[in-house]
Amino acid sequence: MNTMNLKTGQPALKGRRELKHVITQGDCHLLRHNLQHVMTLDPHAKKDGRYLIRSVYFDNFDNKILNQKKEGLFHRDKYRVRLYDDDTSFINLEKKSKRDNLCYKEKCRITAEEYTRMNKGDIAWMEEDARPLMRELYTHMNLFQLKPVAVVDYIREVYIYEQGNVRVTFDSQVRTSCKDTDILNPDLIMVDTVDPNTVILEVKYDEYLPDVIKLLLQVRDSRKTSFSKYQYSRMYG
Repeated sequence: MNTMNLKTGQPALKGRRELKHVITQGDCHLLRHNLQHVMTLDPHAKKDGRYLIRSVYFDNFDNKILNQKKEGLFHRDKYRVRLYDDDTSFINLEKKSKRDNLCYKEKCRITAEEYTRMNKGDIAWMEEDARPLMRELYTHMNLFQLKPVAVVDYIREVYIYEQGNVRVTFDSQVRTSCKDTDILNPDLIMVDTVDPNTVILEVKYDEYLPDVIKLLLQVRDSRKTSFSKYQYSRMYG
């Protein structure tokens, strides 16, 4: 039975485990070949199973969020606004949290106009908004001076396995806009943040990772990592 969040009155979020590995394009090709026999492509993706993810991350002048990541804190939160394939009609505000070894995510829909107002510092309207996550972000923007600081783009390919609620993703072509935070602009100038041969393999699951997936994910030279696309993007501004 699901427990309740006493603050919101909603069912408590369920934490998931998340593993990351840095692999090469060659490894990605091999793993893709293996996984497609037992996993299914994300039905929301394009025909080739891929889509563009664009996110803008929030931080403050003291780089509070960035420093928490660098220090490897086991209790931290980050806020971002995300859209897919440059579709500005479907935008999410997301909060991703780390609690010990589990990851949690909350999200709510927002409009392009609302993001534009946030990006300009017009946030007073958020204080009484009906969406709890919007009010929470307002508190952090007001108290800690969080604001949009970096846009990150990448191409994602997703495979799904129902047992264990497993998602395997391959992220490539990671780019950043430096200091321009206009995620609504499809012509935003972006620069590469990692070597073009680099792919970030992420494995997300609930209580357990099925043995068949463990076996299929074995690669020769993978490196387990705490790779952060946001952290890498901040190297450019």
